[in-house]
Amino acid sequence: MKISIIMRSKNEMPFIKYSLMMLEKQTIRDYELLIVDSGSTDGSWETALDFGPNIIYQIKPEEYIPGKVMNTAAQKCSGDILVFNNADCIPQNEYWLENLVKPFRDPEVVAVFGNQIPRPNANPLIKKDYLRAFGDGQIHTKWRHFFSMATSAVRASVLEEFPFYEEIQYSEDIEWSWRMKQLGKKIVYAPDAIVEHSHNYDFKQTIKRFKGEGKAEGYIYNERNRNVFADIVKPACAETLRDFIYLVKKGEILWIPKAPIFRFLQRYGVWKGKKEFFSTKDV
Repeated sequence: MKISIIMRSKNEMPFIKYSLMMLEKQTIRDYELLIVDSGSTDGSWETALDFGPNIIYQIKPEEYIPGKVMNTAAQKCSGDILVFNNADCIPQNEYWLENLVKPFRDPEVVAVFGNQIPRPNANPLIKKDYLRAFGDGQIHTKWRHFFSMATSAVRASVLEEFPFYEEIQYSEDIEWSWRMKQLGKKIVYAPDAIVEHSHNYDFKQTIKRFKGEGKAEGYIYNERNRNVFADIVKPACAETLRDFIYLVKKGEILWIPKAPIFRFLQRYGVWKGKKEFFSTKDV
């Protein structure tokens, strides 16, 4: 199988440097590297050029639509397996790529997503969320659906037949993988394909992100909001309780008052995003 690695970047210094350095240390060295940069101004573009990728190009920041960017990049690649790894996702050892593509030995597998561990400076709530979402994979298997394109791989032939949806700004990976799941396609998690990747969001960023995800959820699952208690209060309280237990165990007592604020903002963001999606749809 020929491998192509697609790396998206926008102002990712210094992470992109470390990610590219780790690519050069992989046990699999025979791959094609494509980097698409969305108007970086912090040196990311120059750093990428120094590493000499096979294909590299820039787009304007306002032209960035995730699904469209990935579809276009995929069309420029020649690999049988397309590996997507964001520029700020740093492989944690030389076996990352090998472990990520290994599941494709099963001809039924169409996509694989890897394990993400938070950065050392990640706040305690982020660390807990990443452990639940990724880790050994036991928790997310109980959820309705979970996938992350940040470090992942797909069969080029499948993506050619079923490209990413190009009309949403958030959760394009969830939309695509959910669509594959509904078609009976096999997607697997590779817990030993590990990258370091996380973001600390402030209150304003939290609402913006979850509002975007809420709009996407409205499209993906076609589910309207039920009521404030069911969609905001109940899930926020449940997550806050898990936060409390985790924070006490980790000795992060100062974060306990912040937990309910973040959880209510997250659920409110999703609720508002869904509401806006369906209000537009109903017009």
